Amino acid sequence: MGSAAGSLVAYSMLITDVDPLEYDLLFERFLNPERVSMPDIDIDFCVRGRGKVIEYVSDFNGRESVSQIITFGTMASKAAIKDVGRSLEMPYADVEKIAKMIPPPVRGRNCSIEQAIEQVPELKKAIADNPDIAELITIARKLEGCARHASVHAAGVVISPQPLDELVPVYKSNKDELTDPVFDERPGKNRDAEDGFPGATTLTIMRRCLKTIHKEHGPALDINDIPLTDEKGDAFVCGR
Repeated sequence: MGSAAGSLVAYSMLITDVDPLEYDLLFERFLNPERVSMPDIDIDFCVRGRGKVIEYVSDFNGRESVSQIITFGTMASKAAIKDVGRSLEMPYADVEKIAKMIPPPVRGRNCSIEQAIEQVPELKKAIADNPDIAELITIARKLEGCARHASVHAAGVVISPQPLDELVPVYKSNKDELTDPVFDERPGKNRDAEDGFPGATTLTIMRRCLKTIHKEHGPALDINDIPLTDEKGDAFVCGR
């Protein structure tokens, strides 16, 4: 639940089961002046059960009023080079060689073509020496960052008081019966909708562990009964 576990109101209303006063937790979402959108509490679901929850709210509110959110995949530097090279009918090996000159991502951020030209002398030289490669890079730089395809966002679900197509533009894929509101969920873009139904693999693993313990050792284990201190009374610390 992230910072929601620091809310005394959420704890008092049994939304969370962690006492923030006992652990000196700060509810950052209310106290952070840099937060743009209103405070919210995401509800993580077991990956296996998430689809059932979406199915339930769809049946309860009407399928025309519930949908997942569309997200746009964009052309990263390597993808742009490969797609342009394919369109220009350049030899696969030549295009692949240029694409491999792009440095790997750093902390999850892709290296742009412009940054690669500054950092990799071999790439800069290839552009200067070969007109075909120069044309490839020129076109790829223009397409870099453009939307390449549409897919379903991993967490976002919209629940509307009326049919969605009366309120927002919608997109319908060939495989999915539900329409997807066209909200841009790319980092740095305006967020028109908050993520609401994220699937958490950790919850699935915990559920499997509890089932295994119950099967192998008898009585069902309530995860809330597990103490947060060891036999000496010292609090557990991650990594120790």
